[in-house]
Amino acid sequence: MRNTFFLRIFVPFAFIYLLIYSCTTSQDSGKRDSVYASLNDSTRYVGKEACKECHADKYESYMNTGMGMSFDSATEKKSAARFSVHDVIHDSEKDLSYYPHWRDGKMVLTEFRLKGRDTIFKRDEVVSYIVGSGQHTNSHMINVNGYVYQAPATYYTQKGTWDLPPGFEHGFNSRFSRKIELECMSCHNAYPKLAEGSTNKYDFIPRGIDCERCHGPASRHIEEMKAGHVIDAQKEIDYTIVNPAKLPVQLQLDICQRCHIQGNAILGEGKSWYDFKPGMKLESVMNVFMPVYKGAEDEHIMASHAERMKRSKCYLQSIVLAENYNKTHPTLKPYQHAMTCVTCHNPHISVRSTDKSVFDAACRNCHQSEGGATLPNPAVSVKSCSISINERNKTGNNCVACHMPKNGTIDIPHVTTTDHWIRKPVTMTEKEKIRQFVGLACINNPNVDRRTKGEAYLSYYEKFVSDPAFLDSAKTYFDDSNPAAIESSFRQLIRWSFLKKDYDILLRYVAVHHSPIQALNHKSITNDDAWTAYRIGEAFHEKGGLGNAIQYMKLASELAPYELDFRNKLAGWQMDAGIYEEAEKNYRFILKENPRYISAYVSLGFLLLSVKQDVENSKAMYDEALALDPDHIQAMINMAGLELYLGKNSEAIVYLNRVLKLEPKNQIVLNLMKKLHK
Repeated sequence: MRNTFFLRIFVPFAFIYLLIYSCTTSQDSGKRDSVYASLNDSTRYVGKEACKECHADKYESYMNTGMGMSFDSATEKKSAARFSVHDVIHDSEKDLSYYPHWRDGKMVLTEFRLKGRDTIFKRDEVVSYIVGSGQHTNSHMINVNGYVYQAPATYYTQKGTWDLPPGFEHGFNSRFSRKIELECMSCHNAYPKLAEGSTNKYDFIPRGIDCERCHGPASRHIEEMKAGHVIDAQKEIDYTIVNPAKLPVQLQLDICQRCHIQGNAILGEGKSWYDFKPGMKLESVMNVFMPVYKGAEDEHIMASHAERMKRSKCYLQSIVLAENYNKTHPTLKPYQHAMTCVTCHNPHISVRSTDKSVFDAACRNCHQSEGGATLPNPAVSVKSCSISINERNKTGNNCVACHMPKNGTIDIPHVTTTDHWIRKPVTMTEKEKIRQFVGLACINNPNVDRRTKGEAYLSYYEKFVSDPAFLDSAKTYFDDSNPAAIESSFRQLIRWSFLKKDYDILLRYVAVHHSPIQALNHKSITNDDAWTAYRIGEAFHEKGGLGNAIQYMKLASELAPYELDFRNKLAGWQMDAGIYEEAEKNYRFILKENPRYISAYVSLGFLLLSVKQDVENSKAMYDEALALDPDHIQAMINMAGLELYLGKNSEAIVYLNRVLKLEPKNQIVLNLMKKLHK
């Protein structure tokens, strides 16, 4: 599934990093380390309930914010949606409908198909989680034995309507199979525990973005407070916990940018989505890229707040002023002399309960009516506004209404949000709106390295736009002119040639490497070596090297045992090689792990019939597959084969006709139908 939700233009901006101040404590008469304790790996996450004990007021207000309400179990209390018998989503492309409702206290999504007034297919799935505060949307997730998937139903609260989620429209409805990977989960929630060797299997899932996402892991802080080592926060920095208000401006912004510059994020070498903590530079963990388009200034995506803000003259000028001011006026709160997210937003208070005058006052703090400013240099006067006072009065003389208008996002339908690019209202001519692709730009790091740039192009091609030009651009960053260069960029070159489907050059890279099997031996959260082994296995299979293909796919499955797609592929190749016992073990492992894994039912059914002549259990496998997906082509073909095996030609023809309705040019079925009609 390809996402198509990126902003189209980029404005370079300066990054200024200020020093963290050191301090001493009066409690122990010794020097406290000026590095935050939360950055030490020994400091543990404790959960937001532990913070409540001392910070009850902030906890209670925070729990009503968009972040506090970001993720929870699917309950009627959590849901912002409307439920009635008329709330049915219809996918005309797939001829499937979805009915969300409550049953015995559980949210159920019923997928069904009608023929006339008769229901000819029905599948019920219990919704496990609701994602989103309800300000814009409620999305829904299903948990199958720890494997989490997005449900094909989203409630768009601004319009009060149910519809397919973004990316499920226009024939791309993946039904119940879109994996919720750690990248997604880690922005919409507190850090979960991902099962090692998995893409979307979780051992533990918290309930909402918690205090520690902005303040860092808090175990050390709690220990110090309980020991009576209390800091006077009005005079000093408490290095047992991160207070973002006391961070240098860019480090404070990086906390917000971790999730509020949605884009093509590329992890650093050896990094994972867990690694960023408040007080760190975001670029030390990941670099976020966006496509640069000329002529698309008004287009933006949902989570683009920080990137849009950083285009604003307000931001750019304030950063320079603040840097100069803070050099000569050291302060515990350097952000107060710059424009950051918290200039307008109190992260402990919901936007919905914040009066518009609060945001307007933030503008007027710099743009005062008499031209004065809180910064050491004068700012632009409100008197210079070109909009007449009569027009301004129509919006309550509100700055945001004109300079930060609400409009639709290009990635999510039925949603309007505030554009955080603060600027004078502009009207572009049709000529100026002609979109021209310029390139990929890194939003959070102007000095990004070449490897990361190359990986950004690979990722963008793989996830978003299948334009060969992106692969051509990627290749310029990875040298393959000699064996040493190939080994240095081995994983990237394998990925590039795999995406290019140039299996000959991929296998040449493997042949040049002195020990590729031994090199791919690292288990990680990101499963990088497992994916490289998978790609090599696929290349060998495409070129007829079944033995080598099995070897590499087995390695991929060992490195990522809960990446069930690897194991399913391995089992299929083992069947081709006549290794039936191992193939059956792998299929049964898959179905034990995830009883909704449809293709494993189909393949196991074929194995049971073709190898063991077990008609009863083979049919049970096919029935289970078609109960989950009535349009599964291979399941219908296999079921037709089973009926033919039993001599039931008319029943076989029914299944074959169902295939032809979906794929009129399916040559296997057409040839089979010819034989049956002779």
